[in-house]
Amino acid sequence: MRTAEYPAPDRILLHISDTHLRADGTRIFDVVDGAERLERAISAIEASGARPHAIVFTGDLADHGEPGAYATLRTMVEPFAARLGARILWVMGNHDDRAAFRAGLYDDLSADMRPIDRVDELDGLRIVTLDSTVPGEHHGELRDEQLAWLADVLATPAPLGTVLAMHHPPVPAVLPLAASVELRDQSRLARVLRGTDVRTIIAGHLHYSTFATFAGIPVSVASSTCYAQDLTVPVGGTRPQDGAQAFNLVHVYDDTVVHSIVPVEAPRVMEYIDPVEAQRRLRAAGIAPVSASRTDAPTEPIALVR
Repeated sequence: MRTAEYPAPDRILLHISDTHLRADGTRIFDVVDGAERLERAISAIEASGARPHAIVFTGDLADHGEPGAYATLRTMVEPFAARLGARILWVMGNHDDRAAFRAGLYDDLSADMRPIDRVDELDGLRIVTLDSTVPGEHHGELRDEQLAWLADVLATPAPLGTVLAMHHPPVPAVLPLAASVELRDQSRLARVLRGTDVRTIIAGHLHYSTFATFAGIPVSVASSTCYAQDLTVPVGGTRPQDGAQAFNLVHVYDDTVVHSIVPVEAPRVMEYIDPVEAQRRLRAAGIAPVSASRTDAPTEPIALVR
């Protein structure tokens, strides 16, 4: 009998992006109901038995930044997270409104319009959420003071390293029109990140799943749970589609981070091997099954909301 090459992951994150909820329940492109699509994703995760330590939403939570959309989001997500014993981490997107976002998701009624940057720790894994939005615009930027703050945070390594979560991904976009809404002056962020303990960057915004590296760091972009971009569109164009919606699972191991794309629409099942049978087959193959391990309850945040 031998053991598997890897033990159970140290931490598991559920990465969801671009939910685009609307307060009045209208459909995007008169076709897609963002809340209905998000509910499908929630149901799929809960039915799977997965128990992530945190759920990270990387922006464009509300399609028009409406207070009612954030209220709907909390109503949908908070009971789900409580049942899983998972923390919720929110990231601003270009469709979000800072005032409504603060009030609706953090119960912060102040007039503070600074970027919403935050640090949370999950038993040694540090998650930094960075607000790359520009009010009234769809492209992304990072202020000098944000980069200075980030450099100060990263000056002290975390026990399990850092995950950076933001909306605008620092990667090339394969659809040419996306250049008009990309993160600008990315080299400034690269100078801050290079040589730090950031193990991966997770983002959204593009409405398709993609992967790259930035400053030597793996980048994972989650598609949208609402609608996706069709990458088979004739070159040079764009074509949103009611299909290929997805979210990601992020498994953090001691020496690697694994990103897995999960479609929102359940495919046709061809064979089901239940957990008991899976364990039996592992033992028959001479492999000692790996036991999952995680804390029963989410840890408290250790740092600040800017």
